Amino acid sequence: MQDLTFEKALEKLEIIVEELEKGDLTLDQALERYEEGVRLSRFCSKKLEEVEARIEMIIKEGEEIKKVPFEKMEEVE
Repeated sequence: MQDLTFEKALEKLEIIVEELEKGDLTLDQALERYEEGVRLSRFCSKKLEEVEARIEMIIKEGEEIKKVPFEKMEEVE
């Protein structure tokens, strides 16, 4: 998963969800897709956490770094 981007991982995850929702897979196939989906979901969550941490570091108040929750970004601008 080193070369995988967030966007590609999300796209693959959406495909897996669609496959699982159809219900046409064997139990073993469904389990394999589910496991891959969990890995992709964790990958995406980790990437989002990394981005959020970077955003928090970018927002500064004077020389002091001010942590602002992502949801309140518009209030800072």
